[in-house]
Amino acid sequence: MHGTEIRMRRLFPNTQRKLFSVPLDHSVSMGPIDGLEQLPPLAAELQDGGVDLLIVTKGAVRQIAPTLRPEVRLGVHVSASTSLGTTSQRKVLVGSAEEAVGLGADLLSVQVNFGVPEEPEMLRDLGEAADQCHRLGLPLLCMAYVKKPGTVNPEELRHAARAAADTGADIVKTSYPGSPEEFARLCSSTPVPLLIGGGVRLDDKDEFLGIVRGAMAVGGAGICIGRNLFQRRPLLPLARSLAELLHGTA
Repeated sequence: MHGTEIRMRRLFPNTQRKLFSVPLDHSVSMGPIDGLEQLPPLAAELQDGGVDLLIVTKGAVRQIAPTLRPEVRLGVHVSASTSLGTTSQRKVLVGSAEEAVGLGADLLSVQVNFGVPEEPEMLRDLGEAADQCHRLGLPLLCMAYVKKPGTVNPEELRHAARAAADTGADIVKTSYPGSPEEFARLCSSTPVPLLIGGGVRLDDKDEFLGIVRGAMAVGGAGICIGRNLFQRRPLLPLARSLAELLHGTA
């Protein structure tokens, strides 16, 4: 486990510095959506903005490798499905921790969609990925989403995040539960670093930054936000504002 501990310290060097991570893995599930048409210039711009960690699919590593700076960490996402299929919520493993290490990864990423019929298979994949990562000393991030029909409540998010951690994830990303108070409860019941992920969809920049600021103040370990960042124009001012907020330099 020493490798995992060392790599986790690189991701979270102290309690004041929060992790600024951006997932760029959407092209498998959604195609080359707005903002992801060309990865290399996007990766370079995000690094100009102060990002700490970029998470991409294993095939996309070759695209961003020439742009990746020594101080920026690499995550490899190995869960996949597409919106072209009839089971888009069912994520399957399309890579391994060993492959990710060979690609230079600092972290492996998998996704579990809770509340859908295929949840048990995804939990099995999460457990398998955890075993692979722990053998190699590679941190495992679980993107834990609740995808059941209807409104998702904070209790369900707490359940999903705890289940992901207790199945072996070293870091959990999940949706924002709607208030700093509920996010504080989510952090306190999740025994690993917790990142804000999908669900924070706001057009107002100041309101968005306010949510991130409040979440970090009550225990959040950072953010893992993609479309709400890379689909904004211009991207760089918001990225720099997030970096200042998360790194304690604002």
